[in-house]
Amino acid sequence: MFPIDIGSGTYDARMLAQFDELVADRGLGWRLADILPAVLPAGEPAGTLTDAGARLLDPTGALRPGAPACPPEGDAGTGMVATNSVAPRTGNVSAGTSIFAMVVLEGELKRQHPELDLVTTPAGDLVAMVHCNNGASELDAWAGLFREFAAALGAEADSSAVFDVLFRAALDGEADAGGLLAYNYLSGEDITRLEEGRPLFVRTPGSTFSLANFMRAHLFAAFATLRVGMDVLLKDEGVELDSMFAHGGVFRTKGVAQRFLAAALDAPVSVGETAGEGGAWGIAVLAAYMRDREPGRGLGEYLATEVFAGSPLATVEPDPTDVAGFDAFMTRWNAGLAVEREAVQRI
Repeated sequence: MFPIDIGSGTYDARMLAQFDELVADRGLGWRLADILPAVLPAGEPAGTLTDAGARLLDPTGALRPGAPACPPEGDAGTGMVATNSVAPRTGNVSAGTSIFAMVVLEGELKRQHPELDLVTTPAGDLVAMVHCNNGASELDAWAGLFREFAAALGAEADSSAVFDVLFRAALDGEADAGGLLAYNYLSGEDITRLEEGRPLFVRTPGSTFSLANFMRAHLFAAFATLRVGMDVLLKDEGVELDSMFAHGGVFRTKGVAQRFLAAALDAPVSVGETAGEGGAWGIAVLAAYMRDREPGRGLGEYLATEVFAGSPLATVEPDPTDVAGFDAFMTRWNAGLAVEREAVQRI
């Protein structure tokens, strides 16, 4: 709702004063701090269900008042919990219709970046978020086309089987996708300053046009804009990252999208069994933390010892050949953004 001062654990006092100064001539009769809700970190009680609230949720009266509530969180905070990425130098990538990465910082950034948003973990640590509007939708569209083609040949296949075959084909592609180029832009992207999108696939006469390279190019394209934002964070700001956890449908085919994401970030990427549980599971864990919290026991320690201890985790290290191939693809992708911009203007 408003920037947090990670030192005080509440709203940034300097920015509150700036706001009040900007609206002082309007005679509102209140200051911003008077109307913002209190900031509560994970583990603190956030009240109990009232009689009126219970009747609103369940007019039959079966739901009784008095249930304790933990501080509410949106999908970003619950996603951090679901992937055990609340400690500094950890992060998570969520890949679906959109794709975003969140990295828990050790301190403030050096300067403002339009490619990055700042939020906090449920415990109040600063997080840099790279959010991209376009994720796996274009991959889904191509999978639908190939499924339709298979059906025309009399080979009916469900969506999961089609995705599995196509994703695994990408493993056989050339490191840089054989000179092919793709953009998954169904909508605009703030990071690349595009207000609209046009999905594109481009190849040169000398590129190697094969199914393996085609699918690798589209999987690379799904992570390309994320890579632009992560470069700002990791290279321009010098943020250090020990581990990145991934969740989302594109990671269901084991060892494919996870491997290419590791190449895109040049960092280890882990996928756990609980990552697919989502926000409802994450907020339930936060409720359990509030209930079970012991003095001096932080959220990170609770997750590590009570929730994720012994939980299976598959980690993929970046392969140097894949990293070099993704870098070569990104050089081509950045140069081709002019084509994407022209397509928006012309088509």
